[in-house]
Amino acid sequence: MTPTETVVAAWRGRDAVDSDGETIGTIEEIYMDAETGKPEWLAVKTGMFGSKVSFIPIAEAGEANGDVRVPFDKQQVKDAPKAEADGELSQEEEAGLYRHYGLDYSEAQSDSGLPEGQGNGRQETSPGTVGRDTSGPTTDDAMTRSEEELRVGKSSRERGRARLRKYVVTEQVQKTVPVQREEVRVEREPITHANVGDATAGPAISEEEHEVVLHEEEVITEKRAVPKERVRLDKDTVTEDHTISEEVRKEQIEADGDTADTRGRRDR
Repeated sequence: MTPTETVVAAWRGRDAVDSDGETIGTIEEIYMDAETGKPEWLAVKTGMFGSKVSFIPIAEAGEANGDVRVPFDKQQVKDAPKAEADGELSQEEEAGLYRHYGLDYSEAQSDSGLPEGQGNGRQETSPGTVGRDTSGPTTDDAMTRSEEELRVGKSSRERGRARLRKYVVTEQVQKTVPVQREEVRVEREPITHANVGDATAGPAISEEEHEVVLHEEEVITEKRAVPKERVRLDKDTVTEDHTISEEVRKEQIEADGDTADTRGRRDR
């Protein structure tokens, strides 16, 4: 069931989402049927920076959590035939859109457009200023030349990961340590007047033993963990220039027949 004009009027500025809930774009305008005055098309800004306007039938659209859900997927909307968002859809544009969305269309249907008083600010041309257009509908006495402009945006994506990992290795360490030990040295001294008393204090002839304790140093090792440094990961931002190449179209206007280029002329 097609929503009423009162309900649809509040949809301007809301997000349009597809049948899976994925955002398609922002609803810019509502196009009405010229005969019945009922809402017929949603004009939705899509593409990068909202630079493109896609048309979606309002039939079976409805509100869902503050958004407007349509029964079509996002890719189908993006692939819809191009139609100029100039305030009015012609019968040819409507027929192509209806076919794309798999809906019935009758040639008896009138053109669709914005409600009276809304649009893109263009003035209707009066009968005195229309020209004879051999390639399409009647227009005024001038052509509009347009060009495509390339807009470039940036998005962030993951390019890789870095991590710190700590593991244990074993290495051989050598150190030279001086150690001391005691050794016996035999000293002999002659009997003198100074030591004769000690020399004759014992028996004249006897057997004896004297014992000396010898000492030496031994190497003792001990290991302990000592903090040496702190290591962490940090990030630097590096700026590089990337050159992209895209094709853009622009219109050229040439004059045929007996014409004069008045650019840059002035009366003298």
